[in-house]
Order: sequence, then C-alpha cells, then structure tokens
Amino acid sequence: QVQLVESGGGLVQAGGSLRLSCAASGRTISNYAMGWFRQAPGKEREFVAAITWTAGNTYYADSVKGRFTISRDNAKNTVYLQMNSLKPEDTAVYVCAARPRQYGASSRSSEYDYWGRGTQVTVSS
Repeated sequence: QVQLVESGGGLVQAGGSLRLSCAASGRTISNYAMGWFRQAPGKEREFVAAITWTAGNTYYADSVKGRFTISRDNAKNTVYLQMNSLKPEDTAVYVCAARPRQYGASSRSSEYDYWGRGTQVTVSS
C-alpha cells in the first residue's frame, strides 16, 4: 500500500504561483499513475491533472490547461503540480491520488485507490 502526503499549499495573490508536492511512502510511485484533484467548500471534488507512470502522458482539466503542469520524479517518489497564473477560483483543498499503473491515468476520482489528506490553496483577489 502507498501513503501519500501533500505539501506546498498556502496563501497567494491572484496571478501568483505555487508548487505542490505529493510525497509517497510504503511503495514506489513508479507502480502508479497519479492524479491531482481539488475540492472547494460546498463543491464536488473535481479533477485537476493526471500523469501516467512513465510521465509519457499528462491530462488536464480545461479550467487549468495552460496554467498548471503535473510532473513526477520517480527516483524521489514525488509528484508535483506547478500552478501559475492562479485565480481566486483555484482556491480549494488539493489532494493527490494513485491508481495501479496498468490502468493508466484517469480523470475519474472513483478510479483511484489511494488518497492523501490534501493541502489548502487560497488565492486572494
């Protein structure tokens, strides 16, 4: 089983940047496709980005395409989410998730088996 811990959240002004990290332990993340999701107060959890285990393919929600970049360093057992040009509507708890690599990356939260607890991102206007 893999354990996931997110970090890097915080308070930033609109237009600013943050880089989130998701550190894995228990198993190497090269066994997993990884995803980032977010949940704002009173809203459903939504897909942000996903990456295959080789990093050969990445996927993004339309709302973040061109502003966010997902990447991974399997040697460091860590996945990243670089967030640029942040907007107030990006305010949410950001959570990383893992699913067995043979199934590929997915935008559906129900298809992920392991979840972190999340890190808060707040973007002020």
